[in-house]
Amino acid sequence: MARHETSFPEILDVAALRARCDFIASAHAEQREPMRRALLAAFKEANIAGRAKARELLAADGAGIKCAERISWLQDQLITLLHDFVLNQVFDAAKAPETSRIAVTAVGGYGRGTLAPGSDIDLLFLLPAKKAVWAEPAIEFMLYILWDLGFKVGHATRTIEDCIRLSRADMTIRTAILECRYVCGSVALASELETRFDHEIVRNTGPEFIAAKLAERDERHRKAGDTRYLVEPNVKEGKGGLRDLHTLFWISKYFYRVKDSADLVKLGVLSRQEYKLFQKAEDFLWAVRCHMHFLTGKAEERLSFDIQREIAEALGYHDHPGLSAVERFMKHYFLVAKDVGDLTRIFCSALEDQQAKDAPGISGVISRFRNRVRKIPGTLDFVDDGGRIALASPDVFKRDPVNLLRMFHIADINGLEFHPAALKQVTRSLSLITPHLRENEEANRLFLSILTSRRNPELILRRMNEAAVLGRFIPEFGKIVSMMQFNMYHHYTVDEHLLRAVDVLSRIERGLEEEAHPLTAMLMPAIEDREALYVAVLLHDIAKGRPEDHSVAGAKVARKLCPRFRLSPKQTETVVWLVEEHLTMSMVAQTRDLNDRKTIVDFAERVQSLERLKMLLILTVCDIRAVGPGVWNGWKGQLLRTLYYETELLLSGGFSELSRKERAKHAADMLEEALADWPKEERQTYVRLHYQPYLLTVALDEQVRHAAFIREADAAGRTLATMVRTHDFHAITEITVLSPDHPRLLTVIAGACAAAGANIVGAQIHTTSDGRALDTILVNREFSVAEDETRRAASIGKLIEDVLSGRKKLPDVIASRTRSKKRSRAFTVTPEVTISNALSNKFTVIEVEGLDRTGLLSEVTAVLSDLSLDIASAHITTFGEKVIDTFYVTDLVGSKITSENRQMNIAARLKAVLAGEVDEARERMPSGIIAPTPVPRASHGSKATKAET
Repeated sequence: MARHETSFPEILDVAALRARCDFIASAHAEQREPMRRALLAAFKEANIAGRAKARELLAADGAGIKCAERISWLQDQLITLLHDFVLNQVFDAAKAPETSRIAVTAVGGYGRGTLAPGSDIDLLFLLPAKKAVWAEPAIEFMLYILWDLGFKVGHATRTIEDCIRLSRADMTIRTAILECRYVCGSVALASELETRFDHEIVRNTGPEFIAAKLAERDERHRKAGDTRYLVEPNVKEGKGGLRDLHTLFWISKYFYRVKDSADLVKLGVLSRQEYKLFQKAEDFLWAVRCHMHFLTGKAEERLSFDIQREIAEALGYHDHPGLSAVERFMKHYFLVAKDVGDLTRIFCSALEDQQAKDAPGISGVISRFRNRVRKIPGTLDFVDDGGRIALASPDVFKRDPVNLLRMFHIADINGLEFHPAALKQVTRSLSLITPHLRENEEANRLFLSILTSRRNPELILRRMNEAAVLGRFIPEFGKIVSMMQFNMYHHYTVDEHLLRAVDVLSRIERGLEEEAHPLTAMLMPAIEDREALYVAVLLHDIAKGRPEDHSVAGAKVARKLCPRFRLSPKQTETVVWLVEEHLTMSMVAQTRDLNDRKTIVDFAERVQSLERLKMLLILTVCDIRAVGPGVWNGWKGQLLRTLYYETELLLSGGFSELSRKERAKHAADMLEEALADWPKEERQTYVRLHYQPYLLTVALDEQVRHAAFIREADAAGRTLATMVRTHDFHAITEITVLSPDHPRLLTVIAGACAAAGANIVGAQIHTTSDGRALDTILVNREFSVAEDETRRAASIGKLIEDVLSGRKKLPDVIASRTRSKKRSRAFTVTPEVTISNALSNKFTVIEVEGLDRTGLLSEVTAVLSDLSLDIASAHITTFGEKVIDTFYVTDLVGSKITSENRQMNIAARLKAVLAGEVDEARERMPSGIIAPTPVPRASHGSKATKAET
């Protein structure tokens, strides 16, 4: 149970601090409290100075493990000096017999001789069988000093007998004592615990301990998010993090009875190169963790967006073309996490072999019988070892490098898992994947078969990626392995996103997503070329991280790879087009007015065929679904379905504007017929309230519901009224508002929703012929139970009414909700404003892009209103921290904005708002809008807003 072998005098002058402790003891010999205060001050000063020096050295040498060892050594010295002071000066136990002395030992991570700046200090105080009267009071005195120094101390006070008894029953205690390290006090006591623990607990219980630790690891991964590619990883507990390395260390120490991980090379468990990888991974993860703790001043284990940039700078990363410093740092992090996964797999393979050899007597025979090796039909190179594909001989890959692909293909068609030893050999054979193999016809045929498998292609591709085969076979894919994008929209690294997109496509094809995606599920069986679609889904983001637009660059990569995969020229053109246009449908659906004919015409001109339209829709769904949890919702699905159906109609020759007037008249007749039980005069008066766009875009059952709502409000004499309804499938809640019209109505409603914490995902805004507004606001659902969601919606509606009536002031309610978002502060989005008269025949289209914040939609619409612009429709889309708002506007007489000077003024005012600068328009934001004589908006009569926040 060795102490630290290395000392770090640059961190602490131990002799000087000991002399100061002796002086404090003599100066305050008869005064306990002044002595305690002086001791505390001396230790606090030494601790602060020592940790500051450790931080300075970390910045200088970048050595993570060394930093953790320095802090652990500093802690050892403080505890040793404190122990000696308390026993000698406070309790006068200096001459106590050895048999009555206590031992102070470090356990947990501290027991390994490493300590992060903000970590807990785990101590085990060992008592002799016959304890002295001063033992427990002395331990208590030490603990209070440590707590007063600001340390988080985890502690236990036990006899050796207690330790042995508890270790048998509790695996956590067993692991802690496995790492037990002597700090100070009785050496004999600590040594006795080590000897008895080894003989009575460790011996012959290796398999039990291994099973428990691996199960614990799997549960930890599940809680942390079972992928090492989350863009805000947990450095300590996450997959591929420090705890995974610690698990290997624990198992090594327990099963192989080694004290140093370097001994694993001597035992043949790891090669020398793999051990170097182990050391590099551990050092890097420790460096990251120590920087995180120093930077945040606490035990921060999640590498969140708001600290990633500063950690990257501290570690010396710089911007490169196409990749920022923080993205390069995070790519390195994920590659290290992948290395940890590789080491775990290699280690588990050796462990399994060793356990199989060690299995005793009849149980070993039974185990070997159950897991006996079987032949696999059609191959002599691979065998079935208990449901896992294994190598028939060690030279399988060397003899025929195509087997590096064939193994994965055979595993797929036979539904086999992978033997760790086989994957270990794959990792050690990667140099066989040469340019010659990449051009091999059979290798490419096997790869395409794996990618387009009707079973579970994502699982096999994931295993290929984890073994580094995918990135070696397709070097362009290798460039985006472990690459993250520094934004709040993407939850995963680029390679993880692409694999998840393939999984969504496979699930749609297998009929597993009919409920979530009814249209794509219906279209998929009719797709003429599924191979091209699968290749496009895998390649759509393959050019991320390059200086040029990744869609354009990706199309060039696809043009190069498709012939290699033996796709025909026609298939190649399809894949190239899909990759280049993979963002188009999503952006049009979310940021354009789908009721504007030019939107559909322009989109149809880009798509050109129904087959392309179907494939692009499916690719778009797969792309959005694979971004991360919560990004896809029913409202996005509705927008994409609308765009699909409108474009399908145009491409098949059925779209016509000529019948618009006739269709509106027919819709009015249908509404009048639906209100047949109303008095005739009242019925006709109500139907005349609505303009053409309302009659053509609102479903008849909705029109009838609105009619009853307005009738009820009029009967009650209510100027303001709200009505709520929730939709399960679309994950949307409707709040319908009836109010006198006003140019800033959208501003006020959006502000009230922001103040209520409601995320607006869409709205339909209509004006009636008598000067009222009938607006339906769509917000994201927060509760799964309809009754709870309805209550929440009613409270939002009440707040909207309060603001509109003037009972509450909009700036006040927004201010009460606005909190500076720590996560958003980590990002910068340059404000952009684009003004175009080419995107619509009737409207000027203003697109703004900037950093999202509470109440932004309200502020932007206030400025547009202040600039005398009439908003016909608004489309608000949020991608993580970035918002893209598109507004279809005219001037107050219904004309486009053609003056260049006016356009420049609009752009300047909007950029000021996006940048958060003080703007006079926002200073004049109204608190309410009830007016005796309502001012109707321009004669568009009906407006539609579609948003995504």
